[in-house]
Amino acid sequence: MSEHNPAFAIHNPDDKPVNSLPTIYGFNNSGDNGGNFNQGVLIAQDGTCLGTHLCSNEGFMLGDLGIIKRTRSDRHEEFKAHYPTGYKMDFVRSNDVAEHEALNKAIELNTRIAEKENNK
Repeated sequence: MSEHNPAFAIHNPDDKPVNSLPTIYGFNNSGDNGGNFNQGVLIAQDGTCLGTHLCSNEGFMLGDLGIIKRTRSDRHEEFKAHYPTGYKMDFVRSNDVAEHEALNKAIELNTRIAEKENNK
């Protein structure tokens, strides 16, 4: 497990070890699109999609998605509702998405959630 980036937001009301907190991943879902607008996505470790954002540059996504500390308090209210006992934020750049095992597990869980919803 990688060390948490100290610039990234954490909600830890019970002062648990940071590595024990579930992760909310922000990532660029656009790949290398030649400089066109990029779709930033927020997905919880359990596969729940927690938001999206259209952004002109991947570098701006960290603030726009609420990854960086003290950004997007509105988004963090939803994150706290989803993980009231705490969470940590992480960001996966477009070039790293395919190889990021934990993010891809969350995406797989999201696919299962969608399939289950579609089969109701």
